[in-house]
Amino acid sequence: MEPGVAFGQVLRALRRDAGLSQEQLAFAAGVERNFVSLIERGVNQPTIRVIFKLAHALGVPASKIILSVEEKLQDGE
Repeated sequence: MEPGVAFGQVLRALRRDAGLSQEQLAFAAGVERNFVSLIERGVNQPTIRVIFKLAHALGVPASKIILSVEEKLQDGE
């Protein structure tokens, strides 16, 4: 699995756990809704700045997102 795909899967899971739509997450993070969709599908890769914005909007540390991506890659899911 590619890191971008893993990141997208982790982001989608965290967003759903938070009970947010893509539009709500995008608004809270100050990005476009379609950009969130592209990230979740592994098409686009977020910058470090965007990762921190998404993490803040989700109420989690950015390190939690990255750690979850690393775990997903190690598990080969």
